[in-house]
Amino acid sequence: MARRQLGRYLRDLRGRARFSVRSAAMEFEWSETKMWRIESGLTSMRGNDVKMMCQLYDAPEETTNALMALARETKANGWWMSYSDVIPDYLDVYIGLEEAAVELDGYWTERVPGLFQTERYARVLLEGWPGVTPEQVERRVQLRMARQSLVMRTIRPLWVRMVLDEAVLHRSYGGTDVMVEQLRHLVVISQRNNVTLRVVPFSAGFHYGSVSRQFVKLEFPTTESGSPSEPTTVYVEGFTGALFLEKPQEIKQYSEAFAGIWEASMSEVESVNYIAKLAREMQ
Repeated sequence: MARRQLGRYLRDLRGRARFSVRSAAMEFEWSETKMWRIESGLTSMRGNDVKMMCQLYDAPEETTNALMALARETKANGWWMSYSDVIPDYLDVYIGLEEAAVELDGYWTERVPGLFQTERYARVLLEGWPGVTPEQVERRVQLRMARQSLVMRTIRPLWVRMVLDEAVLHRSYGGTDVMVEQLRHLVVISQRNNVTLRVVPFSAGFHYGSVSRQFVKLEFPTTESGSPSEPTTVYVEGFTGALFLEKPQEIKQYSEAFAGIWEASMSEVESVNYIAKLAREMQ
């Protein structure tokens, strides 16, 4: 989070100073890729480098000192960095955001989200990923299971509203036993106060999710002044990377999409009853 905040502040300073990424990179004798990584929060920063950037951007001394202090925090790693050998940069960023979030709204079309996967279901999915060794699969399964404490903890758990396309429930990963266990786990987890689960039935026809596809929207705690500690962020994952969207218009569109998907879904009671029924039928 410190890396992301620092990157955003430096990007804003560069914009106000009317430097392009290319022109700033030339001044610092860095590559444009390095500039992008800094402003995207993908790398830690040295205080002297931050000071140099602030001087070029003509930042006030007070701002410079604050950002140099923030740079020291960018060197602190989250618990998940012990798994850095098996996770890409974009997932490192996402897990950090997920850790800091207080609310998560998500729509999934292909599989149960990682926060609610059973160990066997997760292993089947990860074993199917191209070029992954058995050792890497086990490491990734461990990471996925560790992330689930966000939802299960008793103090300040993550509040989740998740919508699953009905296809997720019928797409068999790992065979009957794995799917029955996974469906029953969804029924159990949906009983938690901080989790609300709905299913979009096939009968819903065309709806917002038909256009948006799957996504996650994260909300963050507010500061003492009442402003969000981080801007609302939409995460869209692809085969080769991910998008982190935070522009107001983007957030507005995805918020409207989620509202439309929610409206097209079965109620919580109907959804959970349907999942339980499917598990019984599969068994």
